[in-house]
Amino acid sequence: MPGDGRASDKFVFLHIDTDMLRYFFAIVCSLQLCAADDHKNIASEKNIIFSGLQWELRNTNSVQGPGPNYFSERCAWADDKGFLHLYMHKDSVTGHWLCPEITSEKKFGYGVYRFSVAGAIDTLDKNVVLGLFNYSGHDGFDEIDIELGRWGNAGYPNLNYTVWPAEKGFTNNAYTKEYKQKKNFSIQQFTWRKNSVDFATFDGEQPDSTELVASYTCTQPPASISSLEMPVHINLWLFGGRPPADDKPVEIVIRRFDFQPQ
Repeated sequence: MPGDGRASDKFVFLHIDTDMLRYFFAIVCSLQLCAADDHKNIASEKNIIFSGLQWELRNTNSVQGPGPNYFSERCAWADDKGFLHLYMHKDSVTGHWLCPEITSEKKFGYGVYRFSVAGAIDTLDKNVVLGLFNYSGHDGFDEIDIELGRWGNAGYPNLNYTVWPAEKGFTNNAYTKEYKQKKNFSIQQFTWRKNSVDFATFDGEQPDSTELVASYTCTQPPASISSLEMPVHINLWLFGGRPPADDKPVEIVIRRFDFQPQ
């Protein structure tokens, strides 16, 4: 009824409700800004900058090789120091394990390919594979690999060097070794020339000959070595798509990639 104060009361109620909404949205926005700041280095774009190069982030909506696995752009980013983080984890919504892979936009030819890696990569779960390689996209051909992984069998050696042939009629040339790390850093390297590929693994932060722990040379002939310029790939994936035995996320840090043409 007019004059009974109800309209005024109603107005006051609406006024209070509006203030509460403003306060609520202020809190939400604040939380979002904090979350964005906490995750500012997690890549949300299709590309990242790492070691002064542009890299494409792989993103798939279905399982694909290697593995097969789901690959997500949310699993790789460069931090404030410029280090690359590869973060494999189970998605809390879908339950799918998500894997990182980045591919350089630039293609490289003959030369020294050097990856500086932080962390104990010799103790990776038997189902986890770290890949450092170049690849033309022609499956089974034109590829030079350094892979840390046991291919689902805890008894297999964990350091793998492989040269995939440039032409049909040749098989891949491979070398494996059990790798025991002594330091928290390692250098994984291959030198690609017209008729040979030299692989090397060093303990420590520099390719010091006194810290050489593994090496192998593939020559042509009898091997068939690609001459194509190819992009560089870095990935972290699950053999057979099977998760780690402990079901925990895996993170690898690549401090730097360097290329020296020859």
